[in-house]
Amino acid sequence: MSPNPREFKQGDFTISTDPSRLDLPWIHNYLTNEAYWARGITFPVFQRSVENALCFGVYHQSKQVGFGRVISDYATFAYLADVFVDEGYQKQGLGKWLVECIRSYPELQGLRRWMLVTSDAHGLYQQFGFKSLEHPERMMEIVI
Repeated sequence: MSPNPREFKQGDFTISTDPSRLDLPWIHNYLTNEAYWARGITFPVFQRSVENALCFGVYHQSKQVGFGRVISDYATFAYLADVFVDEGYQKQGLGKWLVECIRSYPELQGLRRWMLVTSDAHGLYQQFGFKSLEHPERMMEIVI
């Protein structure tokens, strides 16, 4: 299920879920060069990850300045990934607004669990109800 694209506006900024607006080379460049969690990801793998997720682009007028994506079954579970705002646009509340738009997205309401992984943005996500695992002993992973 891929929800119909939506847009949110705030001054000269727009957050859109329209996949045709995404600047894939720019996002890939940022993720592989600036984001600690995605170094070395190839463009084909990145592109497949975008095609199989609900993506949110942040735009200043027509220029993309941020991104985030959600992997979900739209019924019980969502995983928030690849959230970032370009350095030149940080400290303007855009990251917080992006997470607000994602968390309030109509097709993502009523889910039983949201998850994410971060090493440096706990304060941002705690504002939206994220917390450390209540039962970490129940969680397992494979990291390759």
